[in-house]
Amino acid sequence: MYKRAIIFGIKKYSLTTKEKSLFKKAKPWGIILFSRNIKSFTQLKNLVSDIRSFFKDSKYPILIDQEGGKVSRLNKIINLNFYPQDFFGKFYLRDKKNFFEYYKNYNNTVCNLLKNIGINVNTIPVLDVRRKKSHNIIGNRSFSNDPKTISSLAKISIKHYKKNKIATVIKHIPGIGLSKCDSHLKTPLIKAKKKDLIRKDFKPFKGSKSLFAMTGHAVYLSYDKYNTATHSKIIINQVIRKHMKFRGLIISDDISMKALKFNLMENATRSLQAGCNLVLHCNGKIREMSKLIKVIPKIDKFTQKKTSQFYKFLG
Repeated sequence: MYKRAIIFGIKKYSLTTKEKSLFKKAKPWGIILFSRNIKSFTQLKNLVSDIRSFFKDSKYPILIDQEGGKVSRLNKIINLNFYPQDFFGKFYLRDKKNFFEYYKNYNNTVCNLLKNIGINVNTIPVLDVRRKKSHNIIGNRSFSNDPKTISSLAKISIKHYKKNKIATVIKHIPGIGLSKCDSHLKTPLIKAKKKDLIRKDFKPFKGSKSLFAMTGHAVYLSYDKYNTATHSKIIINQVIRKHMKFRGLIISDDISMKALKFNLMENATRSLQAGCNLVLHCNGKIREMSKLIKVIPKIDKFTQKKTSQFYKFLG
């Protein structure tokens, strides 16, 4: 399986000539779509079809961030601003009798739309535990301030998506609820002790059956004083793989975020060396992508195996 260990964003409503030329050489593992790529249902469906035709792969991984609430990339097609994860967290605690059917219908509605478009990976659910001093970058994107509630709703969400044959990406592993700044702009330093992290922030991720997980660009000082989780062998090996027992593919969060302090190529290389299986680059800038393909290797045997399992999962 010849793919490179990177997921790229694209710039417009359709693949450009330059993107096609680059992707022909680069063979990225997948493509992630954003609001800038979406004008209408028909346009988006055609874009997804064109991407798959270009790669000659009917199951080619195409991702989107469709969380609901403030992170809703499909807003030009359907308005889901009123349904952040926090809405369902509150609903679950208030009215369990009606919650399960309502949440199933909501997830099935989103999945049916994604399936009709052709998108096969949604980067949900967010498993970060909301804390009193959490930065508002998380806010209502979190189900709750209670790890048990988050764990319960995460399992339900992943189960619904699995039945619909759409893969999920739990995020932001190992948990960035204690971040006091936006990792798009600055590196969050999490000072909590290991016991507190294990008891709260790490708990929703433990034993997750999601096929994919996305890292959080934060430094956990009690584990590794120098590296963000994305660049930390300690966090990826000891926390994510051993403690959380996560067996799926680990995707870095966007390597162009300012929380990572190196140049793009080094951010990518360090992510893979630390144990991320795939690197995410979102902005669609052709010059940056052209540089990155020079340092991104082909996917390793573990990633090949898990990719094959993902393709089988799709049916």
